[in-house]
Amino acid sequence: MNMALSRGLRCCQRVFSWIPVLIITSVVLWSYYAYVFQLCLFTLTNTLEKVAYLLVFHVCFVMFSWTYWKSIFTPPASPCKKFQLSYSDKQRYEMEERPDAQKQILVEIAKKLPIFSRAQSGAIRFCDRCQVLKPDRCHHCSVCETCVLKMDHHCPWVNNCVGFSNYKFFLLFLSYSMLYCIFIASTVFQYFLKFWVGDLPNGPAKFHVLFLMFVALMFFVSLLFLFGYHCWLVAKNRSTLEAFSAPVFVNGPDRNGFNVGIRKNLRQVFGEDRRLWFIPVFTSQGNGHYFPLKNRSESQNPLLANEEMWEESDDGSEEGSLVEDQDPSVTIEMEE
Repeated sequence: MNMALSRGLRCCQRVFSWIPVLIITSVVLWSYYAYVFQLCLFTLTNTLEKVAYLLVFHVCFVMFSWTYWKSIFTPPASPCKKFQLSYSDKQRYEMEERPDAQKQILVEIAKKLPIFSRAQSGAIRFCDRCQVLKPDRCHHCSVCETCVLKMDHHCPWVNNCVGFSNYKFFLLFLSYSMLYCIFIASTVFQYFLKFWVGDLPNGPAKFHVLFLMFVALMFFVSLLFLFGYHCWLVAKNRSTLEAFSAPVFVNGPDRNGFNVGIRKNLRQVFGEDRRLWFIPVFTSQGNGHYFPLKNRSESQNPLLANEEMWEESDDGSEEGSLVEDQDPSVTIEMEE
């Protein structure tokens, strides 16, 4: 009975979680009707102006829709098998009754993985729900019920976790949303004034044009602050979670632990090819499991130098330890 009730509540939660997305979709579809039909086709009389407005509007609309779609439907990336307990390790862990011995088993596993960040207590981070050692910048999302690589936040407006796999798409979604709003506001403004002072006759178009102006400006202002905040985060190479709680390393908390300079920070998110920066295709560097550290150059980091060797197999085979300076006495903290 309790399990059936729990499943019913989860089903309801999943249905209701799409309400913000439906609200945004409804507003955008209405804005399309109001701009294309009520403004351009029914109000404008200059053919050249009408064609120019429609062409630019549809470019903005397509890019906005494309980035919004990618933000919503790109699955959040989770830790690979290397960070999961293998069958033999899980058997050893579950059969061992002594807590200290269990911790030591996890320490031995962590020594072979590129893990540099710690929990607030200084312990290695372990997710008891997903049964994985958390990679740097990885967090468990209680809504998605999984660990998400480089998790930024769970966004209700896209009904998805924003993280390593879709952070670029989310930033482009914000930027094209602003472009969409400012284009509508700037082109509607003169007709907004004409309807306001009565130079144009009353009709259905008046309501749509007046309301379109207010909605576009309202969304633009709210998006401007959010986009500016995320631009600052990218420049500092921080996630939203890291901005509120600094990542902890062996030597303590460091808000700038992953900050390797603005240019490198940008390339981590948008990739090397600048021609693809503004197109919603995945170009972010790496695989989300490890990131360059401010105080550790690539030549000093055996993990980055041996990336291909680390990725060779996911069958639980034991390569040599890649983390040479990890403290074997560190404890494990069970996190949810």
